[in-house]
Amino acid sequence: MSVQLSRHQYQVITLWYLVQHSLASYHKLVNHFGHIDAVLDPKNLMQWSTLKIHKNHIERAREFQQPDSQAQFQTLIDIICHQCDFVCTTQDPHYPQQLLHYSDCPPILLGQGCADLLNTPQISIVGSRKASKAGMQISYDFSYFLAEAGFTITSGLASGVDQAAHDAALQHHRTIAVIATGIDTTYPKSNTSLKEQILRHKGAIVTEFLPFTPPLQHHFPRRNRIVSGLSLAVLVTQASLNSGSLITAKAAAEQGKLIFATPGHIYDAHYQGCHQLIRDGAILVDHPTQILEDIALPTHWHIEKNASQTELPQSSSDIPIHLSATYHALSWQGQDLDEIFAKTQIPTSTLLSNLMELELEGLCVQQFGLYFKHTLSSV
Repeated sequence: MSVQLSRHQYQVITLWYLVQHSLASYHKLVNHFGHIDAVLDPKNLMQWSTLKIHKNHIERAREFQQPDSQAQFQTLIDIICHQCDFVCTTQDPHYPQQLLHYSDCPPILLGQGCADLLNTPQISIVGSRKASKAGMQISYDFSYFLAEAGFTITSGLASGVDQAAHDAALQHHRTIAVIATGIDTTYPKSNTSLKEQILRHKGAIVTEFLPFTPPLQHHFPRRNRIVSGLSLAVLVTQASLNSGSLITAKAAAEQGKLIFATPGHIYDAHYQGCHQLIRDGAILVDHPTQILEDIALPTHWHIEKNASQTELPQSSSDIPIHLSATYHALSWQGQDLDEIFAKTQIPTSTLLSNLMELELEGLCVQQFGLYFKHTLSSV
């Protein structure tokens, strides 16, 4: 387990460290100076205060060149290099393309395990940390079925529903845990074994937080917006009215994602959150095939008689070299030609030719002027 940082990745980590994971300060500085090189130039440090950057960030930047601060930062870099399997900024090709649509997408993701899973079609399953036996069983059954159908199951490595969802999906090597701490920390500690199992079964652990970051309360809503942002849809299997999974559902609604909820007994407080979601417009489901049916049209996913025959998208090595850049610019949500051109800068005539070839290869589908990344299956 080790990773080599590029110069750009090192710079992003540096700025992310100085602004203490503040998206607002990070983007304000980059937008003002135009490039991260200029942001980190000591000569421009005096200008930080004119941008209404938090005083803690300014003070942290001023002290950054001191020996003690440099030693602490180098320790952080060493942990990243030795404990991460991958690091990706928004400029890296393996950064999850589905997150790039959102203004609050994290500037960097650090992870362990299989980075290729980040760009696979995902469904997030979330719910109560104190799930009942029935809630755990529902979460496990839905996760197992959807993973067997070829979806990566994304959740938050919490106790209860998250744990059941990960447990089921790792049987098919298709689960991602988004955590609210640094990669060097497991929270809750009781899920240390689960984390190891996920990595052993070719899953992935991912975070936007740098090492030494503890599980602070305000980090969990940030974690949740990544869970929903990565996914095509969010399923809430059991939740009370004060469950954190409702924050995930709210983020999903703001992102325009499909939200599903399983119902429970009307007098069971553990399901009142699910019932509230259904009243607010979430789709009631009592079987995972209903989820497949609802997402099949927008994602062009093939529902098969034998779901276990469904394959994951082809690996990068299977894509013809001249089509690779075009294919990786595609997303599961669909984009028009201008959006794909903006990502690739490939001349329009060549881009259209590439897209047509990808369609013929079964790797792209066009509908209503939008191009969708597609999965080959044995239908």
